Amino acid sequence: MKKFINNPEDFVDEMLEGIYLAHPEVTHVGDDLRCFVRSDPVPGKVGLITGGGSGHLPLFLGFVGENMLDGAGVGGVFQSPSSEQVLEVTRHVDQGAGVLYLYGNYSGDLMNFDMAAELADLEGIETMTVLGRDDVASSVVGEEHKRRGVAGIFFAYKAAGAAAAAMKPLAEVARLAEKASDRTRTIGVALSPCIVPEVGRPSFQIGADEMEIGMGIHGEPGITRKKLTPANEMVDEMMARILAEHSYDKDKDVAVLINGLGATPLEELYVIYRRTVQVLERAGARIRHVFIGEFATSMEMAGASISVLQLDDELEPLIAMGANTPFFKHIAR
Repeated sequence: MKKFINNPEDFVDEMLEGIYLAHPEVTHVGDDLRCFVRSDPVPGKVGLITGGGSGHLPLFLGFVGENMLDGAGVGGVFQSPSSEQVLEVTRHVDQGAGVLYLYGNYSGDLMNFDMAAELADLEGIETMTVLGRDDVASSVVGEEHKRRGVAGIFFAYKAAGAAAAAMKPLAEVARLAEKASDRTRTIGVALSPCIVPEVGRPSFQIGADEMEIGMGIHGEPGITRKKLTPANEMVDEMMARILAEHSYDKDKDVAVLINGLGATPLEELYVIYRRTVQVLERAGARIRHVFIGEFATSMEMAGASISVLQLDDELEPLIAMGANTPFFKHIAR
């Protein structure tokens, strides 16, 4: 294992200390570095909380900031934050309008966020929950409730953040976040494994000339492993899964996210985007918003994912709104 770390057990907290030193616009609740919040809460606004394991930056905490999220529970690498940490963040971000929990569909997160919601209710804090379930490779049509949340949760963050910034009530913020989540489809591909610092060895094995389509951001098995193909063929195969669930006969406008998994050069992401545009345009879609870079990584995994959000008149201005977080800057369009 070759990493720029000290003691592996200190990796997450030392990473957080570095972020707090670099970005005074975020801070932590009390002495717990893993209760990550904005430094400037907005009175009367719905609070937005996410959370999950470390190892995915910018996901999850990287999207805490202006017109996005208000807090995040930070777990160990690929581990859920505790219910106590989520509750502490909830108490801090509650500004009297309730709190929306918005996180990926993983068992540990479900258990701990649900427990935090029950405890918050006892304290008189109203909460609602929306799950990211955008990974088309993780379950079939008709069982979307089983799907994992991956990079496409960014669009739900964006929609919820813009709606909350407009001072919409909790139920409306949740509805719009749910709508964005329901209309997002993502599929990923991996070329190499990653190494969790405290484990010290690769999370799985894959041949030097192989790729795995549909692999999850924790190394969950994909839907097909095969010899590496040219980028155009790979994108065509991935996009076929998304197009099987999206039709552009009526709602033609889309937002596209090309996400690197940690060790993929930006140049290659633009090669992937080039072909994605060709495929979408042939299908009749119009691309309104584009986001390219690292949004949900898996340590040093080589790979990428494609997310497509089908827009409508409600969602488009929410995605267009400007945002400013430590890891994401977006100028309003």
